[in-house]
Amino acid sequence: MALKSNTVFVVDDDEAVRDSLRLLLESHGMRVEAHASTEEFAHAYRPEQHGCLILDQNLQAGKTGLDFLASGAPAQFHLPVILVTGRGNDALRAQALRAGAVAYFEKPVDGDQLMAAIRAATGRAS
Repeated sequence: MALKSNTVFVVDDDEAVRDSLRLLLESHGMRVEAHASTEEFAHAYRPEQHGCLILDQNLQAGKTGLDFLASGAPAQFHLPVILVTGRGNDALRAQALRAGAVAYFEKPVDGDQLMAAIRAATGRAS
């Protein structure tokens, strides 16, 4: 089932990762907006948009996805957050889930698992 009424927002400072996720998600019929930073995402986001946010843990300038999540900022966007990281561990997973992430994945992310998490986050059956 395509998720055309929702947008998947991807925030990752690595252009190759953004492009790869965009291709994967669009191949499943999803609308995607990709951003290099949380600031870029926040500036572009419109309140009428619905969907979910895929957020990288390790962003530029020492910023982290967990810091953004723990700040409460995602709550103002009313979007469920899926945190992804290239350098994860059980403690980070636990912190992310406690801070409100609906899912946590280590890169490279399994496409089927990511699709299932997005569908669950946006309330859609597969």
